[in-house]
Amino acid sequence: MGNLTAKAIEKLVKDGTSKMHNDGDGLYLRIKSPGSASWLYRYRTNGKLRDMGLGAYPEITLADARDQAADVRKLAKTGIDPLDERKRLREEAEAEKRRAAEMSITFESVALDYIESQKAGWKNAKHASQWTNTLSTYAFPLIGDLPPNQITTEHVLKVLKPIWTKVPETASRVRNRIELVLDAAKAIGLREGENPARWRGHLDKLFPKRSKVSKVVHHPALPWQEAPSFMEKLRQCHSPSHRALEMTILSCCRTSEVLGATWDEVNLQEGVWTIPDERMKAGRSHRVPITGALRSLLEGLHRIDDSPFLFPGRDHGKPLSNMSMLMTLKRMSYDHITVHGFRSTFRDWAAENTAHPRDVCEQALAHTLESSVESAYRRGDMFEKRRRLMEDWAQYLV
Repeated sequence: MGNLTAKAIEKLVKDGTSKMHNDGDGLYLRIKSPGSASWLYRYRTNGKLRDMGLGAYPEITLADARDQAADVRKLAKTGIDPLDERKRLREEAEAEKRRAAEMSITFESVALDYIESQKAGWKNAKHASQWTNTLSTYAFPLIGDLPPNQITTEHVLKVLKPIWTKVPETASRVRNRIELVLDAAKAIGLREGENPARWRGHLDKLFPKRSKVSKVVHHPALPWQEAPSFMEKLRQCHSPSHRALEMTILSCCRTSEVLGATWDEVNLQEGVWTIPDERMKAGRSHRVPITGALRSLLEGLHRIDDSPFLFPGRDHGKPLSNMSMLMTLKRMSYDHITVHGFRSTFRDWAAENTAHPRDVCEQALAHTLESSVESAYRRGDMFEKRRRLMEDWAQYLV
């Protein structure tokens, strides 16, 4: 039985005289001021006297304090320092809390945060959706729920092995994107050590180079000898998609470059259509000569006041769908070829039926073949030579 009682404690605390009151067996009530009191257990270990707080009064009652003191006393008798044990348990609890927090931060959440933080700096607005789509398709199902610090080379291999030889270009992009996300995770302290998705000196020892497994995709093209008769059929139709396809063939541009064309890019007076760098595959602006045939086509287009596009789509503020020209080919019974294939048709015609230099023909297709050294010396874009080439192409198609 202890020295203190509940009534005695109420009086002592109310009185508030600063003093230690001994309940016996190492349990003390420490009063600091009126209404302020707490419990402590005093014990000796290795010759040192130590005080262990048990909580404030009245939240901790006399009975609660005695029960705690009994538990601490038993622990001390086993040779374990109660204060050291309390510190150890608290550190374990904090470590477990940190681990739980880290487990809630997954590769997927870090990847989505990375995409959000980077997309303002990406020139192509579709880049963010491409990142999200490829990671959602190939990476998230296998490693999306894992914390970044738990992802190993084995995990990365599980993602890449099924697609490395089937779709090498996509696989290479997935690998690179996983590497960048894990680098970002390391930068914010979510993982340590080497990046398991690193190519040089790591995965290059486990996979063949992309160039060794890549297959060149040839877009089915119309033979150049059949191009004039095709154009004759095309000009007999008058929908926007037919005119968009005609412009694509006359300009030798890509589908997206034509469908995304806006009126402020076109200068009929100077005879040039300038495609800005953010809309070009190579990221460099491209000047397209406006030939006589292309001028007639542009002048015949119906311009919609509230749309900037040459070929507005059904949805306000958007151009024609990417599928519009492909469907036009299908309706014309030319579903065995592709729109992109007309670039090959042009290139074959130029090589086999003209004397125009190869560099001029490649420049007309906005191809980048020269080295960085050659680029430094070649500042022009051979515009006038390309104008003559494109006039010859338009005349051939008549």
